[in-house]
Amino acid sequence: MKKRLFSFVVVGGIGFVTDAVLLMGLLRFTALDPFTARLIAIAAALQVTWLLNRNFTFGKSSSHAAVEGMRYSGVGIATSLLNYLVYSGLIVFVPDLRPVIALTIGSAVATIFSYTGYAKLVFGR
Repeated sequence: MKKRLFSFVVVGGIGFVTDAVLLMGLLRFTALDPFTARLIAIAAALQVTWLLNRNFTFGKSSSHAAVEGMRYSGVGIATSLLNYLVYSGLIVFVPDLRPVIALTIGSAVATIFSYTGYAKLVFGR
């Protein structure tokens, strides 16, 4: 359990860095607004974390990869919505807050929900 949780945190950290770097790059080098850029960044981070969690944290589930991917996407989308809502609320109501700080807070809020969902609904035996 501790090893799996540690691995989940490491994978989440990699996902967070993917999300943050892509968000900041999109904001700096494109004309995208912080809301659209974050949607793209979240989608990329979700793909990265699925592959890493599947191979290092939880192992492959007993389901076909397509079914597992759909379940992972379902949990990922639900927790990403929570993450995005927190992020967006902070951007709207605290306009001087840097987007990467809002991303950090949104990600922290969503982490508990995502671990539980992935462990029970996607990779649970």
